[in-house]
Amino acid sequence: MLSGFGKACAVILFSGNCAFAQSDLIEPEAGTWKTWVITSGEDFRVPPPPDASAAAAELAQMRDLLAQKDPATADKITFWDAGSPGYRWIDLVNNRLLENQQIPNAHRVYSYLTMAMYDATIAAWDAKYFYNRPRPSEADATLATALPPPRSPSYPSEHAAAAGAAATVLSYFFPEETSSFKAMAEEAAQSRVLAGVQFPSDSSAGLELGRRIAEQVIARAKADGSDAAWTGTVPTGPCMWVGNKPANVNMPNWKPILLAASDEFRPPAPPDCQSAAVKAEMDAVRQFERKFPSSYKAFYWQSPSGLFTDWYDYASKWMFEDKTDTNPPRAARAYAMLATVHYDAFIASNDGKYAYWYLRPNMLDASITPLFAVPAHPSYPSNHSALSTARCEVLAYLFPGHAEFIRAVGKEAGDSRVWAGIHYEMDNKAGAALGKAVAEKFIERARKDGAD
Repeated sequence: MLSGFGKACAVILFSGNCAFAQSDLIEPEAGTWKTWVITSGEDFRVPPPPDASAAAAELAQMRDLLAQKDPATADKITFWDAGSPGYRWIDLVNNRLLENQQIPNAHRVYSYLTMAMYDATIAAWDAKYFYNRPRPSEADATLATALPPPRSPSYPSEHAAAAGAAATVLSYFFPEETSSFKAMAEEAAQSRVLAGVQFPSDSSAGLELGRRIAEQVIARAKADGSDAAWTGTVPTGPCMWVGNKPANVNMPNWKPILLAASDEFRPPAPPDCQSAAVKAEMDAVRQFERKFPSSYKAFYWQSPSGLFTDWYDYASKWMFEDKTDTNPPRAARAYAMLATVHYDAFIASNDGKYAYWYLRPNMLDASITPLFAVPAHPSYPSNHSALSTARCEVLAYLFPGHAEFIRAVGKEAGDSRVWAGIHYEMDNKAGAALGKAVAEKFIERARKDGAD
């Protein structure tokens, strides 16, 4: 179906001055890309945009709004225009962690947030190229916009769709802040109208679309098993972890996003803790010189930056550099891949931990003094190695020019756990192999999701 600029310009699209060739448009096929939670973008297609008469009335309204623009409005436009439509919502979660706010299972928040924004973006792209509504300034060349009109159809608003999805998911995780998130989403959507690049009806349709899709994502979150209570007991015996409150113990029972099961890539059993091989690894942990720079790096990788935020900052930085931030479907895809591979790798790593219940180095040799409190879960495999390897492999796939750098970052993250005295080297090797296997499954999916 072609309407609006599609009919007016045929190969050269956009009405008015027909500014863009079809080859210049942003991802005309993205509406068909594979989604994470919803069945497809087409299945959530929004109703048709308003007719020409209503659009004319909206243009008149927009001229009045643009004439009244003040510094506060300009600041809002600039704030929400930074990065892709999902950037500010990722940054919101990042900043909370950096401010030492406790977010239980923060990887769940990132995963459901990014999947909702991605699916909402894909559904928005389906409708954009189905209805082909011109941007306001293409319908009226005299309209002075505060931003360059994006090279895609106007309806529905991509920023509004991402904002509606993000605010609804965040309200599920932080229900006491629902009104604040809703206000933020409305401001994000309205900022595009105030910039002159979306009609008001584009934004309202985008918000509603994002909210509808978020409800589907929330339904999945409610059924992922993360709220189930653990009813097992801590096993005892030689080589067994010692403790009474094992962290993440029920995570192997969570529903993965892509893996067939939590044990799909379970590592082989670790060797007997009294073996010569383990004794050598324990000696290496005990004898390692814990001083600058290894000590500060170990603390860094235990911080919110190392655990969570810097991975998203790398992705955002590289998207700014290669202009992927101006391509909402690809930006949303990158964030979602980074978050979801973390989610499944974490489940898989904890499956290994609680399959074997292997003791930590300081439990085998009490003379080992770790740099900081040892996490309250078994040693083998290393969560850090699994999660860092999984994320660095996905980032290497998405940004191949940075592959060597990010793989070195991932290795350092794993090595830091030996430097801290809380893991054996065999934990790191098993974790890295596990993380790579999980990442390869996500990359295999990406190669078939329509974007490549």
